[in-house]
Amino acid sequence: MKKYIKALNVFDICVVIFYLFLITLNIIFYNRVPHTFSLLLVEILMIIFVFVTAYQHSIRNNSLWKNLHLWYLAPMIFITFKQLYFMVHSIHPTDYDDILIQIDRWIFGTDPTHFLQKYAHPLLTEILQIVYTSFYLLPIIVGIDLLKNNKYDEFEYAAFLIVYGFFLSYLGYFSVPAVGPRFTLHDFFNIDNELPGLFLTKYLREFVNIGESIPKGTINPHEMVQRDVFPSGHTQMTLLTMYVTIKFNTRTKIFMLITGTLLVFSTVYLRYHYVIDLIAGAVFMVITIWTGKLIYVSWNKFTGRKVPEWI
Repeated sequence: MKKYIKALNVFDICVVIFYLFLITLNIIFYNRVPHTFSLLLVEILMIIFVFVTAYQHSIRNNSLWKNLHLWYLAPMIFITFKQLYFMVHSIHPTDYDDILIQIDRWIFGTDPTHFLQKYAHPLLTEILQIVYTSFYLLPIIVGIDLLKNNKYDEFEYAAFLIVYGFFLSYLGYFSVPAVGPRFTLHDFFNIDNELPGLFLTKYLREFVNIGESIPKGTINPHEMVQRDVFPSGHTQMTLLTMYVTIKFNTRTKIFMLITGTLLVFSTVYLRYHYVIDLIAGAVFMVITIWTGKLIYVSWNKFTGRKVPEWI
């Protein structure tokens, strides 16, 4: 068993630990969480998959196992996110939007989404909706850039920070469930009229809604939507991606800085988040980098891997 554990790199062990956490929650709250058996099966299979993939990559190192090991994280994040749909509201059924709204009003004296409405323009909405929807692509673009330049250690560290950051944000969803201002401060069904775009906005909104389990025609979207507001994962992970691209001076750095800045702004402008969510996302980003470095160094030393000088 020791050889299988030592084959895991830092993002593998992060996945294994978080999935053990999900298994524990599903066992403790089995009488509340729907589809508990199916969730447990997915979680157990994911842990097995991580061990097998990491070990096969370590002994074979061919392109199949290598690419499978390096890129399984992308679909895994989405699979994990959808598991939370069944877990968060079932385990913690109280929404905290009222408190988040009051914090924003205390800071700004008004609701930021209502304030920004005065400056809305279809062209700006179109651009920001496109940028917002590109969220999951940005870390992948940086990852491809690093691998094309044979920066494998850098890729591993960047991938770990992103995955670790996602998992920390998921802990926030369990702790402070909320649905966001598009449901609480605005009319969700009238957003296409109140905040219109040009050509793609309407379809991209529907794409985002489907990802959050509220496809077109959902009668009670406020009840059905995923609780994924606090902290703003879009802010946290985008800031982490910007940090990585600066740290490793990737060729995509300028693009990421511009796109990332627009994306963070879009989370409030498009009514997905309160500003306090963004502040929390920035705090979570700092915590991710600070604790992530300690975890990365500790795990590399435990497995006998060399700790890069740039760490």
